Amino acid sequence: MLSDPISDLLCRLRNGARAQHPEVLVPHSKLKESLAQVLKNEGYLTDVSVEGTTKKQIRMKLRYAGKKTVLEGLRRMSTPGRRVYARSTEIPKVRGGLGVVVLSTSSGIVTDREARKRNLGGELLCSVW
Repeated sequence: MLSDPISDLLCRLRNGARAQHPEVLVPHSKLKESLAQVLKNEGYLTDVSVEGTTKKQIRMKLRYAGKKTVLEGLRRMSTPGRRVYARSTEIPKVRGGLGVVVLSTSSGIVTDREARKRNLGGELLCSVW
């Protein structure tokens, strides 16, 4: 049993990108699936698919620019022991707007740009650049 499944997903992505693996497998949950979809929509992953019927897994295909990975860095912002919340006006920018902050809001998992546009606040899950 994992105490922090989002951190596990981010570590698997980071390790897979550094080892230049074409894809990464992660145990399935709805939260992890929506987080992976947000990363795909932002261009950090090429494909996200759910496999299996009883023991589901998420297959995430990493994106590369030549031999260099598109994922330069990942950081978990809110942990199980320390939750971090922000209003729509307090959401931080990553690398001057070049990175993305992923939030869990009342409308689901969204990026910082979408949260500001829709005037939503929520829990800061992670930052990706």
